[in-house]
Amino acid sequence: MKIDGVPYRSVWIDAEDGWSVRIFDQTRLPWALEILRLTDCAQAAHAIRSMQVRGAPLIGAVAAYGLCLALRADPTADAMERDAAMLAATRPTAINLRWALDRMLLRLRPTQSADRIAAAYAEAAAIADEDAAQCEAMGRYGLELIRGIADTKPGRRVDLLTHCNAGWLATVDWGTALAPIYMAHDAGIDLHVWVDETRPRNQGAALTAWELGRHGVPHTVIADNAGGHFMQHGMVDMAIVGTDRVTRTGDVANKIGTYLKALAARDCGVPFWVACPSTTIDWTVADGLHDIPIEERSPAEVTDLTGRTADGAIATIRVAAMGSPAANPAFDVTPGRLVTGLITERGRCAATAEGLLGLFPERR
Repeated sequence: MKIDGVPYRSVWIDAEDGWSVRIFDQTRLPWALEILRLTDCAQAAHAIRSMQVRGAPLIGAVAAYGLCLALRADPTADAMERDAAMLAATRPTAINLRWALDRMLLRLRPTQSADRIAAAYAEAAAIADEDAAQCEAMGRYGLELIRGIADTKPGRRVDLLTHCNAGWLATVDWGTALAPIYMAHDAGIDLHVWVDETRPRNQGAALTAWELGRHGVPHTVIADNAGGHFMQHGMVDMAIVGTDRVTRTGDVANKIGTYLKALAARDCGVPFWVACPSTTIDWTVADGLHDIPIEERSPAEVTDLTGRTADGAIATIRVAAMGSPAANPAFDVTPGRLVTGLITERGRCAATAEGLLGLFPERR
């Protein structure tokens, strides 16, 4: 994807030294575009934990590169296992984190210490390349849905609604839920995106709006609670979101508030699609509501807001009453029965066990 005409991925190896890892500091967006250089495993873990990088696919890729950095300091088997466990503990809900590290360990355990660093970098690069390819494929399958809607309303725009950030900032490239939107826009389809602000942390207002704006996609930021209103008034043709974990039965864990959007969409007859790379499917879990761990983040993300003041300074202010506690579950679970379908790199399917097995028969 591009920023003002310049192509980027969201994680890459520094071109000058050939080993350190570059990322965007997403906690600084949209006010400043800052590129960080990660040189050790602790910095990679901090980037994931502090949400300098976020989004399930990107978390997995950065964790893989974080293990590469760890091996540069100590390539022994014991150290590798310890550092992988430390990286795995940074975020509990996104399944890609564990998946990427398990894949790295499966590749690296049989190697000798002398060969381990080169093998790690090669495997991390493969994980990143495959994520970009998966997102591009999901974009093509989602584009068919948007084009189908456009064909039913000639001369009128297609209105889409998304939640949180599921664009290229959340993946290595293209994005999950935003990939079809970018492709539809680039194909000349007249479309517009309602962008949920996505409290807390405002990933929609800060990141999705920034991404869409830099790419030239028409969009409007709305309060989280306004989505149902626009659906009721026929102003949303399709809702499309990403996911951090999908059970083998089609339940979807995503940014808090996704469940409420799905309920409103069901009541209003609006298709509700989830873009789901296969790396986010947890084949070991059937009951999303009870078996997916929900990360509880700092209450300050609810009680405080960060933004740009009138004089251009970046400031954090408290918006809740002093002394009032706050709860901050980062994710909720949308039952598969509320999901119109899943968009994967292999195609679209129902959000059910049979639907998923139809695309991934090797999991039977």
